[in-house]
Formats: sequence, structure tokens, C-alpha cells
Amino acid sequence: MKILIDADGCPVVDIAINLGKKYNIKTVIMCDTSHIINKVGVETVILSKGSDSVDFALVNKMSKDDIIITQDYGLAAMVLSKGGYPINQNGLIYSNENIDQLLFTRHLSKKIRNSGQRTKGPKKRTKDDDTKFKEGLIYLIEKIIY
Repeated sequence: MKILIDADGCPVVDIAINLGKKYNIKTVIMCDTSHIINKVGVETVILSKGSDSVDFALVNKMSKDDIIITQDYGLAAMVLSKGGYPINQNGLIYSNENIDQLLFTRHLSKKIRNSGQRTKGPKKRTKDDDTKFKEGLIYLIEKIIY
């Protein structure tokens, strides 16, 4: 098992690294050249900029039972199809039960934006979001380990 982080714009990199160390799980940061993140003792994979370059590299690097941290619904769907466990930065664990609805909502929001209308952006991040993420990641780690 590994923890792979889609690190472009990810606010929970340090939390994930700390939990990876606590549970002795290899943690890999994956980002493009516009978000270079270097952390001591953690493998960092830097990819060239490009539409979804990090996403496809991440899917190619992952194995069954890996945990993937991402806020990208499309990537989460690919991870699920390969037997991985995707979770977002707010602790939402993507599953086969919720991914279709999330993808459909994303599609509707895109249609609304393309028609010239506005949609609500994300809420401001809080400490509670960090706590929910940490709890969700611990849940996944322990579910896989035990």
C-alpha cells in the first residue's frame, strides 16, 4: 500500500505525509512544474505541465489498495476502477456509491458555466476540514491494514 498525493493545489500534503510516517506507509507526492513540492523523506514525482498529466501518471503508478488524495472526480473514478481508495482534501471518501452523482453534478456545473452563468465556488478552508481529512485518511489506512 502507498499513499499517492495529487499535490497540485492540495492543502493537506503535510497531514498525509505525517500519517504515512506514523503508519510506515510510503507516501509519494505527484505534481507538475508549476507546483514543485519538496519534502524530506518523501518521494516527489515532478511532471511537465499538461492537461491531466499528473492524473494519468498517478493512475499508472498506483496499485490495488493504494490511497489516492485528490479533489478531481475524474481521477477518483479511475482510481476506483483500479481498486484504489480515493479521498479528497476534506475527508470525503469517494466510492462506487457516490462517484456517479459527483460526476453528474460536475457535468451540470460545467454546462451552467458554459452558458455564461455562475456557480458557487468552494467554501473557505477551515481547521475542521483538516480534522475531517485526517479522520478519513486514518479510517482508510486502518481499513486496509486491518
